[in-house]
Amino acid sequence: MWITFLAVLILFILWNTTLIGYRDRNVEPLGVDESKVCCPEATSIMLKQGSNTAILLVHGFPSTPSVYHYSAKRFSDEGMDVYAPLLPGFGTDPKTFSHTTFTQWFSYLSSYYEQLRASYDTLHVLGISMGGMMTLKLGETYCSSELAPDSLTSIAAPVVYNSIRDGVFTDPKQYLARTFALFTASIKPHVVNGYPNGEDGSELWYGYGGTFVRPGLSLVYAMREVRKNLGKITCPLFAIHDKGDRTVPFKNLAIITNENKSSDFRKLETQMGSFSHSRHALLLYRSIQEELTTTIIEFLHDKENRYAQA
Repeated sequence: MWITFLAVLILFILWNTTLIGYRDRNVEPLGVDESKVCCPEATSIMLKQGSNTAILLVHGFPSTPSVYHYSAKRFSDEGMDVYAPLLPGFGTDPKTFSHTTFTQWFSYLSSYYEQLRASYDTLHVLGISMGGMMTLKLGETYCSSELAPDSLTSIAAPVVYNSIRDGVFTDPKQYLARTFALFTASIKPHVVNGYPNGEDGSELWYGYGGTFVRPGLSLVYAMREVRKNLGKITCPLFAIHDKGDRTVPFKNLAIITNENKSSDFRKLETQMGSFSHSRHALLLYRSIQEELTTTIIEFLHDKENRYAQA
């Protein structure tokens, strides 16, 4: 009896921690109805001026394009057409979002990217958090093809959630998420229309609050393939992470650095002051957004100048 109990316990632990046999339940394509956004700040950002160069900005989980309200204008001022789309399920109804998956979000983003790639001579991609992870996945998907992006910039991108081997532990509760997902899609999902008590720009964060069990499980599972395929990234890559990030462990930057195969790779380790915010969505914070955006613009222009001279 004890052997049977131990065997069941081991299988239960492995089923939760390894996610063996997991697959996204919902994979059908989704669209975005921006007439249903939870607040005006959640809408897509699109700044077009007829340029031959564009930048695609990808928001995080469970965020919205609002994190780019400052940098989008800066990129536009530099002569780029700017696109920061709202991904399907985000920024509208958190209960509906609870039944969407990474497969659906990335499928939408891939189609969006391909349309932009066909329309511009130069196309850059930048993402924060999950958006940074998606940026890496776009590189893995397209770098070796005729649809390759001209550059990738990832900010605070997660490629590992919990890993004993890598010494990365984002949240131990995630080890039980698969079990909880059998019974609930989310816990206390709600809309966040900014944080009145925030500081340094964090008060301007708009998205969802609560615990999104099934979408979160889908996201964590997708990290495995992104990490596995980092070697397929050969496009110019700029990876950025703050040492004090309280949402995505800083050790993710080392993994990206060591495992990508870009011949034109650059990394930046930032270290913010003593703020109560998570030091995660870096382009949202007033104390760092100007300098960091300028640094990113210099990186983008460097890529453009090299291609022009080639």
